[in-house]
Amino acid sequence: MFADVEEKPKRPVHLGRKVQRVREIIGMKQMALADVTGMSQQNISKLEQSENIADDTLEKLAKGMGVTADFIKSFDEEKAVYNIQTNYTCRESSTNQLNYQPTFNNNNTPVEKVAELFEKLLQSEREKVELLTNANKAIQDLVKQINELKGKQ
Repeated sequence: MFADVEEKPKRPVHLGRKVQRVREIIGMKQMALADVTGMSQQNISKLEQSENIADDTLEKLAKGMGVTADFIKSFDEEKAVYNIQTNYTCRESSTNQLNYQPTFNNNNTPVEKVAELFEKLLQSEREKVELLTNANKAIQDLVKQINELKGKQ
């Protein structure tokens, strides 16, 4: 009956994109995934751009995110959004504002590992603040020197 209608060819599965979407949905940065998998951030980036990923590498990535390789292979964003929407608990607080609390339970990642990652992130932020403070001081010193030179002319 619908012989004229051409079937669209199915797009090949892009595992790298699926890895990236799962990582983003769980709120994990590439650097954090790199830390827990022992890979470099650049390697994670390349893998996320790859259409195919070796099974052992996919297993390693999945374990680092607290999911299974099969979960990544069968990941469907529409289904994930539906599950997230249906698994949120919505509580009304005393101020009549809604307080959304996702029911996310990841028993595969020990609390110590999460705490260690947060410590690394905190240390990184402290280093950035120190660098910015030093750069700001250097700029102020340069401006002071320039003003002194202008005053001597």
